[in-house]
Amino acid sequence: MPTDSDTGPHVTDTFRSAALFTDQYEFTMLSAALADGSANIPCSFEVFARRLPNGRRYGVVAGTARLLEALTRFRFGQDELDTVSAFLDSSTVEWLRNYRFTGDIDGYREGDLYFPGSPVLSVRGTFAECVVLETLALSILNHDSAIASAAARMSNAAGSRPIIEMGSRRTHEEAAVASSRAAYIAGFSATSNLQAVRRHGVPGAGTSAHAFTLLYTGEQGPDEKAAFAAQVRALGVSTTLLVDTYDITQGVANAIEVAGPELGGVRIDSGDLGVLARQVRQQLDDLGATRTRIVVSGDLDEYAIAALRAEPVDSYGVGTSLVTGSGAPTAGMVYKLVTVDGRPVAKRSSHKESRGGSKAAIRTSRTSGTIVEEIVYPLGSSPRVDDGLVATELSVPLVRGGEQVDGAPALGDSRALLAERLVSLPWEGLKLSQGEPAIPTRFL
Repeated sequence: MPTDSDTGPHVTDTFRSAALFTDQYEFTMLSAALADGSANIPCSFEVFARRLPNGRRYGVVAGTARLLEALTRFRFGQDELDTVSAFLDSSTVEWLRNYRFTGDIDGYREGDLYFPGSPVLSVRGTFAECVVLETLALSILNHDSAIASAAARMSNAAGSRPIIEMGSRRTHEEAAVASSRAAYIAGFSATSNLQAVRRHGVPGAGTSAHAFTLLYTGEQGPDEKAAFAAQVRALGVSTTLLVDTYDITQGVANAIEVAGPELGGVRIDSGDLGVLARQVRQQLDDLGATRTRIVVSGDLDEYAIAALRAEPVDSYGVGTSLVTGSGAPTAGMVYKLVTVDGRPVAKRSSHKESRGGSKAAIRTSRTSGTIVEEIVYPLGSSPRVDDGLVATELSVPLVRGGEQVDGAPALGDSRALLAERLVSLPWEGLKLSQGEPAIPTRFL
């Protein structure tokens, strides 16, 4: 690692432009609009999902704070300008040199639920300053919302048992950090990713892998007890020992022999986890380690976690199924132009329709707190709410005149909001089986 006297670069979280986290066609549209004078027409864009992923009953909004932070870095330095100069005319390049978003943004709060057609984000300004934000907004919101939606299902399946996010090795290094943050919003208790700990304040967790146990192999063969003893000496008896490198029954016996009955936990990472958890619990109890926890990991998803609900498992480690497309299908959000100079516009392509006009939304609930429906209505109007129902406004101001409103949403607040929202869903909305969205969306 370079020091102050070194000539190499330092590894720090310094300013990085977000301007090129985008698609080329954003800038070719900009160039054409600048050339004919339409770039400055007031417009509104909207982020929404036409439908939920197959089998999902609700979605979770995540990534809002990351998007607002990235917006402050959507600036064009000379390196960025050199890149776009390869295909843009000089006047467009000069316009980008001075780019600052000066419009307004409203949106659902991070940690809130969304359903088909929910106006998750509304962006207002000139066509030019809004259109270039499309890819940035969608890449962040689609990724983080997909992860949070999957994680919420897993957290619900786990009940009160904690889940550790362990997906770093199964995805891109920056996606891993964002995934840890989104999973924490959705109820995960900790992450193994230290950059997420550093950058976002997510609690960290982790002990050892099979490689550490395999390291203790000498001329006489494997020495699992030596590996366990080394870990206990370094981390104390509250640590969690990985007991399935060789034989699980012998591994548990070795763990308690080395650490004693006050060992914090054992982890099982392979095999039939339900059967093994029962066997290990019985063995631990017989050895007097009645308070030693059992942690299970290994390709877990919400269905596997639900299947383990009746087993003596104390916590879970989840990775691949959370951070990859098989477990966290895309949120399917799109960024569409909905007004031009105050007039509603709408896309009419088959299966890709959009609804014109700026919109807002409320969610109605019974006095018991159970949600009934979401109502999407034209901005500025007042939807009628049936007697006996309580209405909650869903959109809040996020940016005014290009400046963020009230600072970034706190991660803990987003986590608490989602927990509150999930409790308010009708019970069938929390099912893992195929079905319709948990509540209907009504458009006025």
